[in-house]
Amino acid sequence: MSETIAEYLVNSLGDKFSAEFIAFFVSMLPILELRGGLIAAKLMGIEFFKAFAICYIGNMLPIPFILLFIRKIFNYLKKIPRIEAIIEKLEARSLRKADNVKKYRLLGLFIFVGIPLPGTGAWTGALIADLLDIRIKHSLPVIALGVLLAGIIISILSYGLLGLLGF
Repeated sequence: MSETIAEYLVNSLGDKFSAEFIAFFVSMLPILELRGGLIAAKLMGIEFFKAFAICYIGNMLPIPFILLFIRKIFNYLKKIPRIEAIIEKLEARSLRKADNVKKYRLLGLFIFVGIPLPGTGAWTGALIADLLDIRIKHSLPVIALGVLLAGIIISILSYGLLGLLGF
């Protein structure tokens, strides 16, 4: 799914913006995040280390703001009748995915963010950290390390680093 969306964005935006901007932008989006950004960067032929740096920064840029403001935003949105149900459903879904984070706290958060599976990543990890009252000074570095791990895993898959390293 991420590959399809990333490819669509590359095709839609490719003639309007630089490849680097598109990779950065895709990396900032929920669901796609760094994973989608690296796929987009690969499709556009961006050199690996440059792509990794751009996508990592793009993925991490919104995370402090999510950790600081998501609860306030959600509390405000819950006052809107039709939006309230959506926000509560999103919170409940995130908390259902948070079993290992609840059990192992920071290690669980690291694994949740770092293993690139559907529905995991920095955005959801930040939401879970906030819902579980994990302080930003603890959650932000753990999420940053998780994004790094996810980036390494996706890089191996999308850029074929195993082949470059002689494996």
